Amino acid sequence: MKNPIDNYWKLKLENVKEALEANNFEVFIADNIEEVSKIVLENIIPAIDIKSISWGGSMTFVGTGLYDNLKDQKDFKVLDIYDKSLSDDEKTQLRREALLTDLFITGTNAVTENGYLVNLDMVGNRVGALTFGPKNVLILIGRNKIVLDIGSAMDRIKDFVAPANVMRLDMKTPCIKTGVCSECKSSDRICNTWTITQKSFPKKRTKIVLINEDLGL
Repeated sequence: MKNPIDNYWKLKLENVKEALEANNFEVFIADNIEEVSKIVLENIIPAIDIKSISWGGSMTFVGTGLYDNLKDQKDFKVLDIYDKSLSDDEKTQLRREALLTDLFITGTNAVTENGYLVNLDMVGNRVGALTFGPKNVLILIGRNKIVLDIGSAMDRIKDFVAPANVMRLDMKTPCIKTGVCSECKSSDRICNTWTITQKSFPKKRTKIVLINEDLGL
């Protein structure tokens, strides 16, 4: 067989797509980051006729180039929580307002092969929006986020995602030095709220783009 790795990932993504759709998510597959923007800007956003948009912290969202495409849009109200000119209080208020937007975009820490989303948040705005609030939620997922089951997802998050994120953000937690979660009591702890999303409710409220590239942590 030619290109066995490419074939493997195509099959893997199709299988995860099928599992997610069985759980009432609306799912698209992008072969690369360039295709992500096309899917979102030409298919997803026009179909839901949004008047407001915001996002949670997501390296994948930035990595696809979508943030640069959307942050200065004039066709709808943009609540940009990444705006570096905002004070901490202003960012907190914007995060609250973002929970009432027509579309909220973020990533996920892990997606299981049977179509569950598993996340662990510090502030809670990301998982809060995923659970309830915005009319529509868009999750961008690199293929590296796919895991076998919920246990594997939690292990991935605690063993890799959380320590890597505190290093990226230069937080003051033990794992920034050890690389190992110690269930710390640090004020900078980012491991505060778990969510497991088994199904989208209402059906297709949560839209997912599976990306055939490694993206984010």
